[in-house]
Amino acid sequence: MGLVGVQENGKGEMALSLGNKSKYKRMDSELSDEFDDEASNHYNELERKKSIRKYVLACAIFASLNNVLLGYDVGVMSGAIIFIQEDLKISEVQEEVLVGILSIISLLGSLAGGRTSDIIGRKWTIAFAAVIFQIGAAIMTFAPSFQILMIGRVLAGVGIGFGVMIAPVYIAEISPTVDRGSLTSFPEIFINLGILLGYVSNYAFSGLSVHINWRVMLAVGILPSVFIGFALFIIPESPRWLVMQNRVEDARSVLLKTNENENDVDERLSEIVAAAGMSNGEKNEEKAVWRELLSPSPPLRRMLITGFGIQCFQQITGIDATVYYSPEIFKEAGTENNSKLLAATVAVGVTKTAFILIATFLVDRVGRKPLLYVSTIGMTVCLLTLSLTLGFLGHGQLGVALAVLCVCGNVAFFSVGMGPICWILTSEIFPLRLRAQASALGAVGNRVCSGLVAMSFLSLSRTITVGGTFFLFALLSALSVLFAYKCVPETKGKSLEQIELLFENHNEWQGSEVEMGDSEHLVQKA
Repeated sequence: MGLVGVQENGKGEMALSLGNKSKYKRMDSELSDEFDDEASNHYNELERKKSIRKYVLACAIFASLNNVLLGYDVGVMSGAIIFIQEDLKISEVQEEVLVGILSIISLLGSLAGGRTSDIIGRKWTIAFAAVIFQIGAAIMTFAPSFQILMIGRVLAGVGIGFGVMIAPVYIAEISPTVDRGSLTSFPEIFINLGILLGYVSNYAFSGLSVHINWRVMLAVGILPSVFIGFALFIIPESPRWLVMQNRVEDARSVLLKTNENENDVDERLSEIVAAAGMSNGEKNEEKAVWRELLSPSPPLRRMLITGFGIQCFQQITGIDATVYYSPEIFKEAGTENNSKLLAATVAVGVTKTAFILIATFLVDRVGRKPLLYVSTIGMTVCLLTLSLTLGFLGHGQLGVALAVLCVCGNVAFFSVGMGPICWILTSEIFPLRLRAQASALGAVGNRVCSGLVAMSFLSLSRTITVGGTFFLFALLSALSVLFAYKCVPETKGKSLEQIELLFENHNEWQGSEVEMGDSEHLVQKA
């Protein structure tokens, strides 16, 4: 009996042991399931964030396609004008007008673009710009005379004005705060890409007959705008414009597609609604826009000085003259062969495009102001050196080499700061109710200055020499350093609504200010 009892006891302990093992297995299984669920959720969240990043990136790329048209026109006209002059027998004054008129006329598109985008939306304004440009480019391609060529150029200018104004506004309004600077620099990247493509087109088609080559060069510019038709099926409307139309739920769905953190969507939506003046059931008053811009409050006055000022400084420092007339500059330095002139301009285009990519990588990491300081100081040095080279070295291999180096250096420093940051700031700093129209006003200043520089460069060069003209650009570039120091706040890492508050509380600039020492640190890091 005792043996049986022991056996029973042994069996009981064995059963208990087996029961404990079974319980541990169940616990291990539950822990494993929980771990698998967490891992799965984490993986799904990472995939969702990747998908959103790709979507926002695609939106920024498609919205920037119109800017390829501006860049392509700037680049291609620098070479095409040589053959247009030969084919249509135009004078030097007609040459200046043909080159510069696009920038002057584009201000009409930029002025109309603000109001148009408030009526039909940011997305459809992008499409409208592409259609107008296509019509203008087609007329230029088949123009039998200078007069018809000018009609096409005027239409192309209006289309470019619309596109240049709306792209940075649209991208700034759909972008997450953390990536806004990089994405809003895309229009400038695409301008540079367009310039490079224009230079390559000049070089590639220069071997055709004089009557045909410049027409082919101009016709190729139609291709980028065709892709905008496909873009309309992909890109959403701006959530901030949707809020202005009282379509809050539509705006929320767009924010869900463009913001990685779902928890932030409602908070961002509330900020946008408040900024649009709809939190108390208000509709955006028609009184406000132009009357408010013409008699601004102190915060708005500071915004206008910053936005309009940086747009003007971007152009009066001579970047369009450098790009449009780079063959003339290299000819002045001693290069005679047309093929070599066009090859040198390709080097300028490659430099410009490469350095804008550096700016895209750095603008949301180191901020706007350090890049702006490096850019404006570097441009001043290059412009001054170019002036001295053309004025004192004369013709010769050293003069040509230094001229090419200075032009490439100038466009490199421009692309790393002043080029993209000008458009980033203009699209960031204005309140929602005024953003489109105020950005249009800034774009007008940019286009007017660009046109004046392009239309006066040859005449000014004949009066005070090419070297003297670039010395003038160097002085203006030095002034832009002071402007950046006094009038431009740091906007990195702030939402559009927080930037508006920054201008209202001007004393807070000191707390967020990036001093020139930071740019020295940036240079040391590079």
